Amino acid sequence: MKKEILVFISENYADWESAFICSELNKPETGFIIKTLAINKNPIKSMGGFTVVPDYSIAEIPIHFHMLILVGGTSWLKSENDVVKQVVDLCIKKGIPIAAICDACTFLADKGYLDDKEHTGNSLAYLEEYAQSYKGSKHFIEKQVVSKDGLITANGTSAVEFAKEILKYLQVMEESKLEDWYQMFKMGFYKE
Repeated sequence: MKKEILVFISENYADWESAFICSELNKPETGFIIKTLAINKNPIKSMGGFTVVPDYSIAEIPIHFHMLILVGGTSWLKSENDVVKQVVDLCIKKGIPIAAICDACTFLADKGYLDDKEHTGNSLAYLEEYAQSYKGSKHFIEKQVVSKDGLITANGTSAVEFAKEILKYLQVMEESKLEDWYQMFKMGFYKE
């Protein structure tokens, strides 16, 4: 049976931030399958205009899943996704890894999850401005992606790096193949 990776989506989510990782993890040979999670099962429209019917609502989250991925979008700063805190708490309690990008990191910062963990986000100034309860500035690292102890954080300009760190964490491909994959999607076939 394939291991489920839950991707939390919300209205106006940043669809490109999960595109690289979802397409790789969903390949038949990986042993993983992507399932979408949302507050409820109503159709959700992404920033790019895609309409998705979530696989799960928070009320019916599966007992077993292998990772939670939180993608950015415009609803995080409006506190429209605060109910996902219970899923993050569940992951922490069960030792399930969490990967967050863009304003999903801002959410984690605001809720105190990054106060004592190495992390990144859109910028330190951004987190301090938009995550009112944030106390983790001494643990902020100016990198595209930070992966430490089952927590992967990324800024909104690093969809490829985010995917690479998740693929590395889940050991989906050999290091050399992963580096080739990264270079292809980051640099392209041809160098200008």
